[in-house]
Amino acid sequence: MKKLKYSLFAACLGLLAFSCTKDFEETNIDPNNLSKITAGSVLNPVLYSMASQNGNQMRSITAPLMQMFIRTDDFNNSPFFYDFDQNIGASTWNNYYTNLSNIKEMEEAAIRDGLPNYEAIALTLKAYAYSILTDCFGDVPMADALQAESQVWYPEFSTQEDIYTQLLADLEHANSIYDESQGMPYVSDILYQNDVEKWQKFTNSLHLRLLLRISNRTETGAFDKIAQMINDPETYPVFTTLEDGAVLHLDGVAPTLSPWDRPQDFGVFRYYSEFFIDNLNNFDDPRISVFASVARGLNSENYGYIGQPTDFIENPLPDSIATASGVLRSLAEAPLIIPFLSYAEVEFIKAEMAQRGYTDEAEAHYEKGVRAAIEMWEQEVPEGYFENPFTAYDGSLERILLQKYFGLFFTDYQAWFEHRRTGLPELPISSAMLNDQKMPSRFYYPIDEANSNFQNYQEAVNRMGGDEINIKVWWDNRD
Repeated sequence: MKKLKYSLFAACLGLLAFSCTKDFEETNIDPNNLSKITAGSVLNPVLYSMASQNGNQMRSITAPLMQMFIRTDDFNNSPFFYDFDQNIGASTWNNYYTNLSNIKEMEEAAIRDGLPNYEAIALTLKAYAYSILTDCFGDVPMADALQAESQVWYPEFSTQEDIYTQLLADLEHANSIYDESQGMPYVSDILYQNDVEKWQKFTNSLHLRLLLRISNRTETGAFDKIAQMINDPETYPVFTTLEDGAVLHLDGVAPTLSPWDRPQDFGVFRYYSEFFIDNLNNFDDPRISVFASVARGLNSENYGYIGQPTDFIENPLPDSIATASGVLRSLAEAPLIIPFLSYAEVEFIKAEMAQRGYTDEAEAHYEKGVRAAIEMWEQEVPEGYFENPFTAYDGSLERILLQKYFGLFFTDYQAWFEHRRTGLPELPISSAMLNDQKMPSRFYYPIDEANSNFQNYQEAVNRMGGDEINIKVWWDNRD
């Protein structure tokens, strides 16, 4: 992995590529005369780049893999059929390590200039990025990564256990150094507009997510730490309102453009699954009209919302139905949202903790999570929504995680990670699925990384037990 840190010139070129020079660098210092990168120089490009990557990968990988929507014109290398191409994770690997190089520059500049809020934000974004990488692949380069200036061209792979230990320590430290009195002196960031309080809530909400991710490893004491954080909101403030959520709003005005140049192609040959649509129909959920088109007959008759059966090859829709409910292009047209971590997710974490007996008020947190997930898409929760037997809290983890599945729609790989952690929701299978009809547990390492960093790659593969999609990562110890 030959990831050179951006030079100042390269960073400026990157800003130009994102149409960001004018919008992201309007500080009180002439950007053309900068002699060094500032702590604020790369924050917005990093946020935009990772969000764009997440949106694209959610469409191409998470949605079909988790039976949200399915691409029906290509059966080869299809995540829906559990058929992973060898390079399925290459773009995420490359994008995230490039952004981690910039985050490293941000952290160093923040420490150099005595700006603790930017240091805390850099630590938070580093934890976010590395958590995506390690949850996708397992062991990845971290301790020795991004050290090209020290002539470390071929970094060793850190174990996932070591990675998580470091990430959790970084988030703990980040929370401790936020200082609202110092503010953020550089150009307004596109996620929180330099609101230090909200950035701190993002840090701690991410801390909850990562602790929950490793909670099946009982030796970590993750559940106890989550309970401690929930019970001490003064020390560990987390998201408590919809506005707190780390959800990037792209208004279509440069630099916050839609990541899709051709949104009209976003939903082409992509149809929602029967599992996804049937549940929303059962919920009588207002999000269905935001996500999906109605099914159409041969003469454009409106059949309401109908999903594509999981076994659509053997059991297609009736001949009278021309198309199942499709993916709306409006999801890719500005204004649009791409969540990093939503308020709804935090409430679902609290609901699970209460359901497991570590805290209280499982039903209240469940309902807050559902409301937040619906309102994130600018929809109102219908009166009597929780009186429906399909949506009323029934005391089960299955009910919480089914709604969390919908709450994670459009959120990078999180629905897949949660399914690997819990096995929920239980998704239907079909005889056309490969991999013995088993949900894949990880991506293959990218081909370029395996070739260019072969010795360290091979050591990681030997330690993990192979470079196959059914090799479980450290935290995935569920039977």
